[in-house]
Amino acid sequence: MSTAAPPSRPVVRRDIAGVSISELAQDHGTPLYVYEAETIRRRCRDLAAWDTIRFAQKACSNLAILDLVRREGVMVDAVSTGEIHRALAAGYQPHAASGAASASELPPVHPIVYTADIFDRDSLDAVAKLGIHVNCGSADMLEQLAERVPGASVTLRVNPGFGHGHSQKTNTGGEGSKHGIWHADIPEVLRRAEWAGLSVTGLHMHIGSGTDLAHLAEVAGALERVALEIGRSLTTISAGGGLPVPYKPGEVHADLGGYFTLWDATRKKLEQQFGHRIRLEIEPGRYLTAESGYLITEVRAVKHQGSRKYVLVDAGFNTLARPVLYGSYHPMSICPRDPADAAATEEVAIGGPLCESGDIFTQTDGGFVATRSLPAAEVGDLLVIEIAGAYGFVMASNYNSKPLPAEVLIDGGKARLVRARQTPGDLIRGETV
Repeated sequence: MSTAAPPSRPVVRRDIAGVSISELAQDHGTPLYVYEAETIRRRCRDLAAWDTIRFAQKACSNLAILDLVRREGVMVDAVSTGEIHRALAAGYQPHAASGAASASELPPVHPIVYTADIFDRDSLDAVAKLGIHVNCGSADMLEQLAERVPGASVTLRVNPGFGHGHSQKTNTGGEGSKHGIWHADIPEVLRRAEWAGLSVTGLHMHIGSGTDLAHLAEVAGALERVALEIGRSLTTISAGGGLPVPYKPGEVHADLGGYFTLWDATRKKLEQQFGHRIRLEIEPGRYLTAESGYLITEVRAVKHQGSRKYVLVDAGFNTLARPVLYGSYHPMSICPRDPADAAATEEVAIGGPLCESGDIFTQTDGGFVATRSLPAAEVGDLLVIEIAGAYGFVMASNYNSKPLPAEVLIDGGKARLVRARQTPGDLIRGETV
């Protein structure tokens, strides 16, 4: 896959995958999430060299998206009971077919893996009832699982002692992270697993989201060292996720060919050491869906605050939280209400409707308001926030009692509603006076 920088994005956009943005807004209202199916398929196929692609569905868990990746042969990761039920509703089987593989064959793949640092009571009930494979991020999970599922096989998620990410909040390795079993504790954890009657068949490492290839490559060496401590019971290793997506001009995709080659070499060394085949998994989340997604929102006010010009839209951090959480950058474009309009660009700050000073889409890490060069916008124009298909809708909330937006999937030039917009009645369902 090419690592060339993406071309500069247009600041005026009138369609998404051939479907009119104005018509999408007219038909479904705003704010509105829109996804391109073909982009997701391309990203799935980018990773075809791996034995297993396992989608971290927390990035984008709409049932239509899960069904789409399932049809591409992608397995799924679940981090909650709700995500287990989503995977089942999208057509995934709860566990692999029975029967052990021979030494010359790859072991069966688990369609759903539950990955977490704890079992809440509902999740423990679900994995026990359904036979879901578990990726344990804490040693205490071992005895809890063994009590309910004697003789189960498990994967260990190991914190290698280092991490990296596009934000400290997305760093999932090192002492600053709660995730995974600390690498130095592995001998004791293996003893606990043996005492509990569990078989450790998988090993997983993930150091952060948006990491670069150099940091991703470090994980392979760390995993190999831990794998040798675990021994021949291992049949699956997971490189985790964290593949970067280019949000800003000049950013690039990872060298996927080089990354696979590195991990394939690690896998082959372990196969030679253990005398049987090892399944090699990768666990992308944002990589599969981020670039497919757009958030369409309507301009509702334009005003000056001193020397700074603000464009205020009907989406807020209740709709897309990444900028306020991480200072994340998203490309933006304008779809003018009048097709003939093509105004000169100007520097503007983009804000939302919430009763919060932090409700700004153009902010940097630390909450500092920034500006973006965009065509002059008027009330009724549409602002399109791009590369919004990962950690967008899934992190949306009802803050300020705002309803969750609708979601639309575009496939083959046709737009299909895949989640209805919440209603005022939905907001208070279940509440009593």
